[in-house]
Amino acid sequence: MPAAGIPQWYADEVQPHESMLRAWLSSRFPGVADVEDIVQEAVLRVLRARENGPVLSAKALLFVAGRNLALNRLRDRERKPTEPLGDFDLGGVLDEHEDIRETVARLEEFRVLIDAIQALPERCRQVMTLRRIYGLPQKVVAARLGISEHTVETQSAIGLDKCAEFFRARGHFSRCP
Repeated sequence: MPAAGIPQWYADEVQPHESMLRAWLSSRFPGVADVEDIVQEAVLRVLRARENGPVLSAKALLFVAGRNLALNRLRDRERKPTEPLGDFDLGGVLDEHEDIRETVARLEEFRVLIDAIQALPERCRQVMTLRRIYGLPQKVVAARLGISEHTVETQSAIGLDKCAEFFRARGHFSRCP
């Protein structure tokens, strides 16, 4: 089907099943956060499959993709337990050549950053930790969390805004690293 026909195909064959998938995932996988992200990623996978050739049953493919994404999330969560950010060793942050006031100020800002990130919603916190604390590329974060790169980008932007609000509310500088 030419690219011009894909929007209509999506409206006819995929979109009517999104709400059913959302409800099914919520009931079948209650421990999975961000069901909406899974639905969006499943839809993207169906659309990519359609671009590569005919899809016999968009509904079946949508549900299989959604199930696999949910299972991957559960599997990843079991393999990689989240550690609290407060357990970081801050000893390496000190620089012997800095003025003690600058060092204390930097440590305080780092502690506020940790508090700001811990205050974020779970998905946003995961993205911010992997992107801003561990410095992982967007593509790696998306693969590790089983979400789209667009979701990583969006959650990073949300996280930065919320961190900046957190810092401003506490009288610290107005940008989040």
